[in-house]
Amino acid sequence: MKSLKLFLILLFVALGANAQLPVESVFLKAYENGTRDVSGMPGKNYWQNTANYDIKIDFNPLTRELKGVVEIQYTNNSPQVLEELWFKLYPNLYKKGVARKSKLNERDLGEGVQITSILVNNKVKDIASLIIDGTNMHTAIPALESGKSINIKIVYSFISNKGSHQRTGQVDDGAHFIAYFFPRVAVYDDVDGWNKIPYSGAEEFYNDFCNFKVAITVPKNYGVWATGDLTNGTEVLNKNVYQKLQLAEKSDQTIDVIDSLDLVKNQVTTQKPFNTFKFDAKNVVDFAFATSNHYLWKSNSLVVDPITKRRTRVDAVFNAQHKDYYEVIDFSRKTVHAMSYDFPKWPYPYNHITVFDGLDQMEYPMMVNDNPTDNRVDAITLTDHEIFHTMFPFYMGTNETKYGWMDEGWATIGEWLISPMIDPTIVDDYGVAPTAASSGSKDDMPIVTLTTELNARSSFTNNYPKPGFGYLFIKDYLGEELFTKALHHYIKSWNGKHPMPYDFFYSMNAGAGKNMDWFWKRWFFEGGVTDMAIKAVNKTANGYAIDVFNKSNKPLPIDLTITFSDGTTDKIHQTIGVWEKGDQIATSTIITNKVITKVVLGSSHVPDKDKSDNTFVVK
Repeated sequence: MKSLKLFLILLFVALGANAQLPVESVFLKAYENGTRDVSGMPGKNYWQNTANYDIKIDFNPLTRELKGVVEIQYTNNSPQVLEELWFKLYPNLYKKGVARKSKLNERDLGEGVQITSILVNNKVKDIASLIIDGTNMHTAIPALESGKSINIKIVYSFISNKGSHQRTGQVDDGAHFIAYFFPRVAVYDDVDGWNKIPYSGAEEFYNDFCNFKVAITVPKNYGVWATGDLTNGTEVLNKNVYQKLQLAEKSDQTIDVIDSLDLVKNQVTTQKPFNTFKFDAKNVVDFAFATSNHYLWKSNSLVVDPITKRRTRVDAVFNAQHKDYYEVIDFSRKTVHAMSYDFPKWPYPYNHITVFDGLDQMEYPMMVNDNPTDNRVDAITLTDHEIFHTMFPFYMGTNETKYGWMDEGWATIGEWLISPMIDPTIVDDYGVAPTAASSGSKDDMPIVTLTTELNARSSFTNNYPKPGFGYLFIKDYLGEELFTKALHHYIKSWNGKHPMPYDFFYSMNAGAGKNMDWFWKRWFFEGGVTDMAIKAVNKTANGYAIDVFNKSNKPLPIDLTITFSDGTTDKIHQTIGVWEKGDQIATSTIITNKVITKVVLGSSHVPDKDKSDNTFVVK
């Protein structure tokens, strides 16, 4: 093994003399160990752990009690011998006395997850040996060698929350969205080892790619929607409802799988006292389900892969009183189509996506928990934002807990680009003004700052618009074709794995065939004001030269609107490439025999803190 000093020298040479990204020591160690590579590819020694989950749930919608049995076959693919396992008990966010960032009403707090038994390799383990600290649990196990598996069986229960709905809980008297409902093994990876960061209710999640078989028992007349494929529809759904679902699987037209008449006649499920819905989901990072006895269900499907003709089913499941939801099925379908054919131009990877009428704005594999909205624009932007998360973090497996920007930034640019495809009148400027206003202030943290270390204001801008701008500006800089090539290189290299920030930066460089570290460093690793001004408009022999002054190190696109004396206008656009060499003045030339009277700098997606110097009147 090379010494770390020699390795750093070789790393610098490999990345090129212009590479200036400050690489953290844990990632340098990963490069040295060969688990990750400076090319942006997984290293020759890359590994990740996985598990098979067999979960049986009894859920009582009236008492909100969830009783569960989870059997886990966990495989250690790491080169280390594991002598303990760490688990996530996410429902303990609602346990009395647990530290949290989310503000929950005291009346919603309870006893958390109650574990009544645990077996390890079929041997009873003393519950007293479980060390539970908030949402984390860990315990010693027989030495688990590399390449070996261990079997765990946990019997548990908890009361789901009725109020203080934080991504999960009761929606109304007959509807529930249930997430994070089972003990799961925490991620053990090549960078940090065990993920010991507790769930605070603020930061999001980091889970391994696993296989799930889940059986959910609920009273009759309650339908269940979930991650994965329903494998026993004929046993639990009314024959007519099941036939309509089958039709929707093949139909471009929207089918009312559950309509108001089905609800009135109690013809949604088979009329046994209880029904057990069974689902199967492979290679996903999470599993969530929802249930209701009074929701409508609209569904259709579309071809997402023109080569294989594979279809994705799109569902909207909602309260009939929420009028905005009648269009959500259309917004959802158009989002899946746009993702497959326009941006990121990647066939939608799952068999279905279900948008459930809930009390939050949160994504899960194949499921979305979206509150009703007051207007059509909000319904569109919320729907496409949450569905776009299918790619990031779920298909790509990013660590949302530490690097929220690696998924929220993508959902933000997805929202910006797809919303106008659904409704051309939309100009979605989500986060533009806050980014400009906070830039250069005490709340302006580098994007790569760990999500756990951000305050409320910087958490929003760092996770959503700022990385969204980074992706948008690189897309503009590379052009549609080259950007798509680079992004697809990243997706192909890392889908189903756990990419970290440097994997993304270096993978995009490799895919584009360009070293873009000059941009990554200034935009993602440094703070600074986002502000430009028109410095001068000078007459030349053939027209005019317009000087734009960049007041900071932040590379921003230049958009100029030029007004001539005859009342006509023209526009000039320059990408971030004009700042690649570190210049502070960029000159735009326009060849014309007309007289310019005014030049205005700016566009809807370029944050500019001080716009008082963005208009230049030519005298």
